Amino acid sequence: MADEVPQPLNYIPEVILKKRKNNEEWAIRRKLQLEQKVRKLKSDSFVIKKPEQFIREYRDKEMDLVQMKQRGKRRDKGALTTSESKLLFVIRIGGKSDMHPRTRKALYSLRLRKIFSGVFVKANERTVEILQKVEPFVTYGYPNLKSVKDLIYKKGSGKFDNQRVPLTSNDIVEQTLGQYGIICLEDVVREIASVGPHFKEVTSFLCPFALTKPEKALQGKKKRYNDGGDSGNRQDHINELISKMN
Repeated sequence: MADEVPQPLNYIPEVILKKRKNNEEWAIRRKLQLEQKVRKLKSDSFVIKKPEQFIREYRDKEMDLVQMKQRGKRRDKGALTTSESKLLFVIRIGGKSDMHPRTRKALYSLRLRKIFSGVFVKANERTVEILQKVEPFVTYGYPNLKSVKDLIYKKGSGKFDNQRVPLTSNDIVEQTLGQYGIICLEDVVREIASVGPHFKEVTSFLCPFALTKPEKALQGKKKRYNDGGDSGNRQDHINELISKMN
């Protein structure tokens, strides 16, 4: 009987072994991180509010409702509608647990669901009434052509196939607004800046602008801009804020 030839042992290079060990260690660390994240999310979702916090939030909401009704009685409603400019740019600068549901509903009617989001609106009586209701939580004014163009070209996105799509080409514009003779970004800018006949269709196509939080935080948010605060009508000074947040 012939001697059996010993089979060579499978040799795995040391580099591969080290890499395999590192991968295993990384997988373990990743698993632990995910488990910690899940535990934190669960604990955060069960945060118990103190009774004083509920009372404070309730009072803030009721106070907001009273103030909203008082703002609605102001007699300066015609100031915006009689201005030469019919275009307004509105930025949401606040509003969380201190808002009454009616105020939140008014903000949502402007499509301002997030803080530091902005929209173009037409200055008419209905818009002015809404702005007065939500004044402590927004600031607005008359954007110039440069601001309109910069916003659309830098942060513009449109609703296409029920998705938010960046306006990086004219194809999406033409497919969505071509029936109105609007086929490129420059047409969008022109229609917005001039508050043209298809302003409503164009603004409905545009998603609210996701603006950048200004480096210098806004102070005295609920105080009117004319009184040294941040909210309310900035008139032409809105362009300075747009430049900082765009």
